[in-house]
Formats: sequence, C-alpha cells, structure tokens
Amino acid sequence: MKIAVMGAGAVGCYYGGMLARAGHEVVLVGRPAHVQAVHEHGLWLDTLHFQERVRLQADTEAHAVHGAQCVLFCVKSTDTESAGRAMLPYLADGATVLSLQNGVDNAERLQALLQRPVLPAVVYVAAAMAGPGHVQHFGRGELVLANSPTSDQLAHAFAAAGIPVQISDNVAGALWAKLVLNCVYNPLSAITGQPYGQIVNSPGLDVPRMMDDIVQECLAVARANGIVLPEGTAEAVLPLAASMPGQISSTAQDLARGRHTEIDHINGFIVRRGEALGIATPANRLLHTLVRLLEQATRVAGGHPGEQGAA
Repeated sequence: MKIAVMGAGAVGCYYGGMLARAGHEVVLVGRPAHVQAVHEHGLWLDTLHFQERVRLQADTEAHAVHGAQCVLFCVKSTDTESAGRAMLPYLADGATVLSLQNGVDNAERLQALLQRPVLPAVVYVAAAMAGPGHVQHFGRGELVLANSPTSDQLAHAFAAAGIPVQISDNVAGALWAKLVLNCVYNPLSAITGQPYGQIVNSPGLDVPRMMDDIVQECLAVARANGIVLPEGTAEAVLPLAASMPGQISSTAQDLARGRHTEIDHINGFIVRRGEALGIATPANRLLHTLVRLLEQATRVAGGHPGEQGAA
C-alpha cells in the first residue's frame, strides 16, 4: 500500500517506520527539521528488538497524502481540525483514514470535517522522538481498530509489519479505557516531572487512593455517557506503572518543550462531559487546571527539550 502519516511525531514515525520496513510505500508529513533528516539519512528506527535505518519519503506539506490508500492521522488533538482541512483537498476518494490520536472524540470530529468515514484506533505504544529522524521505542505497539469493511485488510498488513492489531466492536469502550489511563498518568507525570513508577512508589503518600479518585470520576462520566467499558478498566491503572516504570507522559514531554498539551482533550474532556451530565469531577478539574497553569508558565519561559512520550 501507499501509506501517508499525517503528523509524523513519535507515534506516526513508529508505525510509519514499521510499515515502510515491511515494504509499503510510506510518506511522513512532519516538521522541517525531521523531514530534512529523513531525506538525508532515512528514519532511524530504534526499538526494543532491533535498530534499523529505514528509507521512506517525507514532506512538510499536506499535499504529500495525495494518492495514499491509507492515511494514519497522528496529529495532536488540538490540531485535528486544522490538519484535517489541510489534507482534505488531496485525499484519494477511496482512501482509508485512521485516527491514531489520544482522546475519544477525534475520529468523530475529523469525520465531520472530511464528510467521509474515519476509522478510530486505540494506540498502545511508548515511543519518543530522540531527535530529528530518530524515533525511539520503549514498549508495546499494538492497535485496536474499529470494525469496518477495510479493517481485516489493514489488520493483515499491519500484522505482517510486526504491529499486533485487534478488531473490536466496542472501540469506543477501548478509547475510553485508554482515556482513563491518560487522565491518571499524563497530568501526574507532567506536574511532578516524574516517570510512572516513581509516581506510584512514593513512600508516605497514598498515591493509589488519589489515582482511584480520578478513575472513579472518569468511570461515572463514561457510564452516564452510555459507554460500556471493558472489564477490568479500573484494575488496569496501577499495573501500567509496573509495565513501564521509566515512562514520562506525552503531556510532560509537551510541557518540557514549551508546546500546547492535549490536556483539554484528556482531563478537560472529562470535566466538560461531567458538567454536561451533572457529574462532579473535582480531581480531574484540579489536574486540568494545574497542567494549564504549567503550560502557560513553560511557554513564557521557553521550555526545554523533553525526552519521552507515551501514546
């Protein structure tokens, strides 16, 4: 397939690199420094299991999606509409668009803008840009796709590239389950500057109980919203820290770089839906407000380079 990656950050580069390595024609749409590095040296795919330089195309402009049979839409939630408008004139009629983004409503927002189906996907990967043209993989890498006429074909192609894929009739529930994890770890890692393992294993502090306050608010909002969450969603929160103890959240990475975070689409989303549904969400409101305050402060200060991010 010809595959375009709209938003070639860590997530887009990891999946784009894996697909290019498997022989697909891949083009990355990303920032100028990254595109230049890929043009000159290829993409350095630095994973837990191998290190390999992959040759693929790269461009800074949305016209690069022209002719793609599949578009991996990997931009930040805050850029969904602007990036969607930019690529709209160049989308092939039969192209499959996958939203590989944090948050639960990006596919819906993008679909409304494009006026064509957008396939939501749940992404479970820890990856980061270690520098221009260099993506580093820290763990996992599986996808959950919504059921659609093209899902089986995509799952087969992705699996052949070393990307495990599950097709689900309840992708909305899976997206919300991931939102619960993000509502806990993304702001806590950003506020403290600490990795997941250090946050959970803090002597003298009842961090698990505080995390459960966040989780229970999210679950109440999800239920009131008619979402059927996968069994064990709440129980999966603490073990995540043990599975990736050194991980720093993507929100922490954005703060460190002085960039806009996705916190409005994580804890902020829970707060807004809670208000609409008459459900109090004080823990999520506090975290959302603190991250927004830090975001303002780091942008004024200019930020500094971050190291890791998790999708």
